[in-house]
Amino acid sequence: MQSEIVLLHGWGMNKEVWQLIGAALSDALGKPVKALNLPGFGGEPMPADAYSLDVIVKSLSNRIQSNSIVIGWSLGGLVATKLATLYPEKVASLVLVSSNAQFCENDEWPGIKAQVLEQFKVQLAKNSRKTIERFLAIQAMGSEHAKADIKQLKELLFLAPEPNDAALSAGLDILQNVDLRSDFANLKCPVYGIFGRLDSLVPQNVAAELSLINPQFSYEILPKASHAPFISHRDDFISYLKSVL
Repeated sequence: MQSEIVLLHGWGMNKEVWQLIGAALSDALGKPVKALNLPGFGGEPMPADAYSLDVIVKSLSNRIQSNSIVIGWSLGGLVATKLATLYPEKVASLVLVSSNAQFCENDEWPGIKAQVLEQFKVQLAKNSRKTIERFLAIQAMGSEHAKADIKQLKELLFLAPEPNDAALSAGLDILQNVDLRSDFANLKCPVYGIFGRLDSLVPQNVAAELSLINPQFSYEILPKASHAPFISHRDDFISYLKSVL
């Protein structure tokens, strides 16, 4: 059976965000592409168990065939990393897109400031749709065509049902608390990364830190991209993946 390319979206999003790149990626790499919704996003049911990273991975694992190329954007990168750890037979190659092994910064690791995630949690309780729209704005911040990126992401996002509030809240908890640096360091599969130099959620120096803990990790930083390089710099994104996969 031919291996697949599996695309995993980020927090507050759904699989529709990959619409503009799926066919071109399939053509470039000569493999079928499948985008999946995380539980509670895009109309996907919530899991029966308490929402956690392990539960997300378990719920997705039976929809991902062995030896897949798994591409995870932002929160989806954490899911992909955990999938490669718990189900190594499923992941032939792993690609992180604007992702991190630990999203919340501390004295020894770059990431999102804790107060930013706290603010999102407070706002989420008041108005989930507005919170997602603000998150979209932050994702595109710094991009050379930020307004167009936000518009495109928003249009794609609202093609599917709105996310479950409990999934949104639990997703923020994962971003705030999960540390997969040890898992990342011990990955056995080839692992690649593509980042935006202007990303305010995943600072560009994350890439160098990840390569220190896993010397097999290779990456590219797009100089004019922000948090969604597959939207803002689609051709560069595909060219990089074609060069490594």
